Amino acid sequence: MTSTTLTLGGAGGRPARRLDLSTPLFLLLAAILCVLVLLPLFWLAWYSLVDKSGMPTLANFGRLLVDPAIRRAFLIALALAAGVGFFSCLVATPLAWLVARTDMPGRRFIRSLVTASFVTPPFLGALAWEMLAAPNSGILNAIYRWAFGADPSDYLFNIFSFPGLVFAVTCYSFPFVFTLVANALDRVPSDLEEASAILGARPGATLRRITLPMVLPAMLAGSLVAVVQALTMFGSPAILALPAGFHVITTKIWSFFQFPPRLDLAAASALPLLVVTVLLLQGQKWLLGRRGYTVLGGKSGAARRVRLGRWAWLAWAYVVLILCLTVIFPYAALLKTALTHTIAEPLTWESLTLHNFEFVLFDFSSTRLAIWNTLVLGLMTATIATAMALVIAYLVARRPVAGTSWLGLLATAPIAVPGIVLGVGLFLAYANPTFRLYGTLWILLIAFLTLELPAGYQQLSAAFSGVHPELEEASRILGATRLRSLWQITAPLLRTNIVAAWCFVFIGTIRELSATILLTTANTKLVSVIIYDLNESGDFGAISVLGILLLVVSFTVVFIANRVPVLGGPGAREGTT
Repeated sequence: MTSTTLTLGGAGGRPARRLDLSTPLFLLLAAILCVLVLLPLFWLAWYSLVDKSGMPTLANFGRLLVDPAIRRAFLIALALAAGVGFFSCLVATPLAWLVARTDMPGRRFIRSLVTASFVTPPFLGALAWEMLAAPNSGILNAIYRWAFGADPSDYLFNIFSFPGLVFAVTCYSFPFVFTLVANALDRVPSDLEEASAILGARPGATLRRITLPMVLPAMLAGSLVAVVQALTMFGSPAILALPAGFHVITTKIWSFFQFPPRLDLAAASALPLLVVTVLLLQGQKWLLGRRGYTVLGGKSGAARRVRLGRWAWLAWAYVVLILCLTVIFPYAALLKTALTHTIAEPLTWESLTLHNFEFVLFDFSSTRLAIWNTLVLGLMTATIATAMALVIAYLVARRPVAGTSWLGLLATAPIAVPGIVLGVGLFLAYANPTFRLYGTLWILLIAFLTLELPAGYQQLSAAFSGVHPELEEASRILGATRLRSLWQITAPLLRTNIVAAWCFVFIGTIRELSATILLTTANTKLVSVIIYDLNESGDFGAISVLGILLLVVSFTVVFIANRVPVLGGPGAREGTT
């Protein structure tokens, strides 16, 4: 491959030589990805393998084995992850079947509400459940004491416990299982189920013997994703586990940054978490790569709907219960707390107040700075990451130079890096005197680009498979460079996918807490960190206002992306050729 290409239209009828930017772009992106992904991992490994004097040692890993507090944190994290994976599958599979395979009305609306759990930051959900189920001040416990005349010290729910933590994390992890299982059920051929019915099998037997075995790989893969989410999560355990008096491994790593900092133990504790995460994600990839069935012949018919009949009320009761626990109750708690002075205060016309909104938006200077930092970093990260993902996906899909597949590998690799692990690596890499980026927005931008690039890349990589390269080849025959063909031909065709990738990255950025908590200072606080800090002081009114602002921004971005014609909404195809 040469660095120049021949194009038509040169002076005097001679071909003109036009510079091809494929090779420079490939080298530039490879260097950027190595800095983003490999540099923090290198420093993470380095600090875990040297002592304070800089000499090689394995003593840091030895302390992980002999320190009972660290061992207990690992074991509790594993138990939490296993519980979340099990209950996520238990909750999501029946819900996915009701939505994908029954005649239940409102199936699309139910899917939309489940999607709201994706948009809700897990740490915000944990805070909402703290408002609902704290032993002393929780809204549900207050209602219980009022309704039954119980003693003020009595309570029905205690979210500050290991079962409470499993419950809170499951509420915002089960949508991963739901999405994979529902999509798998949509693809199951109806011919096999109809053949089972013709042979006399009842719907229950068909479900047990035909349908469930086909979607079992999706169930297991979704459960593994939920396990990874629970294992690497920081926000919910920090909010619910620490007051209960126990650590998980992510909160234990965070504790090593408290005074006096123990960076060697933080690095050594992060590496096993990284290894376990990589193994789990490989297992999930292997399960999704399996095929539970093979269709021979023509296209399968439409999905076979099961009539619920007299069981419809029970199905609706189950759906309403799940939606109340994951969406309706938490959102209602945030709104109620934002509009009253205290959590336990009843919501009446007399108790309604806008004091919390006034305090957050006008009186509390830290929140104004945090909102500004969050929006700036969200917009910058989404724009830069989407542009990088577009070019990387193009180079990987079209392979203009050798070795572009490595770009795809590097762009996807951060999926396996937990946020808390990346935060440790970035702190070690950029807080040193050489870079001095700690305490600036630049280190946060680097962190967000690293964490969110895989989401943008996967969206656009899948989209490129649907655009035939002949369109670009025709453009290049007429004299355009690769970059101009990408900008004028391919990018407009992928407009909807580009907007979706931008939205994914933006929402992921403004809700990130695991890496952010280690990298922010007083001047670089973000909304997610301010919410976490306010939880320490118990200011739930301000927390609720900031949480509502995060949700409003997230849902507004999703709404605009889906509705505005210019951005790929219902009218986007009009006038597009």
